Amino acid sequence: MRKGVVRSFVILVALAFATSIFGASSTALALQTPSGTYQTGTYQPKFHGDPARSDSEAAALAYMRVVIRAQRQFNKQYNHFAITLNDLVHSGTFTKRMVNPDRGDYTVDFRGKKDSYTLTMMPKQLDATHRSFYAEDDGKIHADEEKPADAKSPILK
Repeated sequence: MRKGVVRSFVILVALAFATSIFGASSTALALQTPSGTYQTGTYQPKFHGDPARSDSEAAALAYMRVVIRAQRQFNKQYNHFAITLNDLVHSGTFTKRMVNPDRGDYTVDFRGKKDSYTLTMMPKQLDATHRSFYAEDDGKIHADEEKPADAKSPILK
């Protein structure tokens, strides 16, 4: 009986020790900023080949991909592109909530015609981790970290 109690005590102590070690190592990865908030270091890519430099960029690029796919589907179905974002609702995975041009750290500018469209995502603060993005009916996304992106900006890889 005594051996069983001792064995159980040793296992509990080992588990408590392991939990404290792993708990300490995971909190060591989070940095506390002067304002008291926590920041978790560098951006973690969402998929292999992710061109984003921040979570905000990843969200902006994901939104652009949804619009581009919805426009492709809309054009295939109606033989012309959508003129407004509202026209894209229920095309592909584009939803009513996506019509709102305020996308967190980014603002959407959409200009549609029956034969073409342009989509621009402009960050509220332009910097190395909040680049501007541009796409048109060819589906290629362009990026620029110094000015609003346009057709002459480098294509995102």
